[in-house]
Amino acid sequence: MKSIFKPKFFSILKSGITKKQVSSDVLSGIVVGIVALPLAIAFAVASGVSPEKGLITAIVAGFIISLLGGSRVQIGGPTGAFIVIVYGIVAEYGIDGLIISTMLAGVFLIIFGLLKLGSLLKYFPHSLIVGFTSGIALVIFSTQIKDALGLSIESVPSEFHAKWMMYFTSLHTTNLTALAITVVTILITVFSKHLTSKIPGSFLSIIIITPLVYFLKLDVPTIETFFGAIPNSFSITIPSFELGDLQNYIAPAITIALLGGIESLLSAVVSDGMISGKHRSNTELIAQGVANIVTPFFGGIPATGAIARTATNVKNGGRTPIAGLVHAITLLLIMLFLGNWAKLIPMSCLAGILIVVAYNMSEWRSFVSILKGSYFDILILLTTFFITVFFDLTLAIQIGVLLSAVLFMKRMADISDKRIENVVDNDLLENYGDLPDSVKIYEISGPLFFASARRYSEAIEEIGLKCSVLIIRMRHVAFIDQTGVHNLKDTLRILNDKHIHVILSGVNEEVKEKIKKYALTDYIGEECIFDNFRDASQKALDTVAAKA
Repeated sequence: MKSIFKPKFFSILKSGITKKQVSSDVLSGIVVGIVALPLAIAFAVASGVSPEKGLITAIVAGFIISLLGGSRVQIGGPTGAFIVIVYGIVAEYGIDGLIISTMLAGVFLIIFGLLKLGSLLKYFPHSLIVGFTSGIALVIFSTQIKDALGLSIESVPSEFHAKWMMYFTSLHTTNLTALAITVVTILITVFSKHLTSKIPGSFLSIIIITPLVYFLKLDVPTIETFFGAIPNSFSITIPSFELGDLQNYIAPAITIALLGGIESLLSAVVSDGMISGKHRSNTELIAQGVANIVTPFFGGIPATGAIARTATNVKNGGRTPIAGLVHAITLLLIMLFLGNWAKLIPMSCLAGILIVVAYNMSEWRSFVSILKGSYFDILILLTTFFITVFFDLTLAIQIGVLLSAVLFMKRMADISDKRIENVVDNDLLENYGDLPDSVKIYEISGPLFFASARRYSEAIEEIGLKCSVLIIRMRHVAFIDQTGVHNLKDTLRILNDKHIHVILSGVNEEVKEKIKKYALTDYIGEECIFDNFRDASQKALDTVAAKA
């Protein structure tokens, strides 16, 4: 357990931190806390929950992730990627369902970490990640049109196409003041960085627009209109549910866990490149799991590592988890003492901020680049994208992962088929000098797994029946699965019945163990298994001599 779970914070405390670095981390944490304020509120509101739930998530989860995480600079909290999932869970199961799903996701994340799966999540195809990230971005954008235009709509449909149909039929109710606020918010958020890099654009737009709306008494909906005052206190929430209903939450919980794990590890990898560091992936997953188990008790929503806030932390000099802890404390103080002002933020201002977030999430350049690539990547990208947009993210991830695995296996099988055809059809067998014509050589050019096992076995049998001794080179066989063992065993039995001697060359220890375990040695004998070709060829010569 100790080798798996090693929080960076405690490792850094042991090695020591300079006062200068502590000061830099504290200042960075304050800046990141200010950056996180509008985003935490906006993500919560867009997810269909009250704004304080976003703040609570950033405070509690942000603190735990920095305290227990495996990254020096990771900033945790609610992110745009969860908006679609949270909205769907709340709509179907209510707040209690969200709490249970989030806690269950936390359990899954801890299990992922304990099983050392941190290194595996990063092998998800880039096209799959871009597909559902771009899909989420489009869905987030579509959820903000009502508030961005100030449309008079009682209830917005959850289906993508129905939502847009309602928008178009309600355009005549557009509130021009709300539209103007949305446009100004987008402009400030995007272009303020050219004037100052110290104050984030999203925060600047809120502190400029909110007082104007309040003092000019502009007729636009605010947070208070929909949610009332923002509480300045915490309370413990215990969900109520029937044990028999637990199965309903497994699918959304797995989606939260997978998405949270992927996003947090991607964020950690990006930040590693920025600070020339190295995160501990399994520790990071466990910390994310703990955060998602604890946070719902305080009324929070799913949390993960936030790439934009983590990058902001690094750019402002944060180099230890102290910055993340200070970021959480900063948000706590804002919630306790300035919560009454936050309720005055216009909904159209939050919509403008989220539209910018959606644009930044869209990764449209990567999307277009993949469309110029291979058929396999395009298929994964578009499938994941359209399922995310028109159905839901849970289904998109499930089908995306399954499709990626199937297409990978097809690629491997295609490569194997080409290699097999080259050997069989063109008789490209190597000439090894002193070996007589009665000795043939066949090389398996990759893993012997279910997608290629049958073809390899057929090729081995075809060549084996033309000689008295067959050397099978297996130096490129990294692994052999159950299907590979079964097919190879059948082939060796056929050749053995024909009194054809088979010698294996270049067999690694893992493959050798499987050969022994499944009794393939009944047909070739342990003395005919070698880890190098020189000994295998000598054995072939000795066998030919003994037969003469």
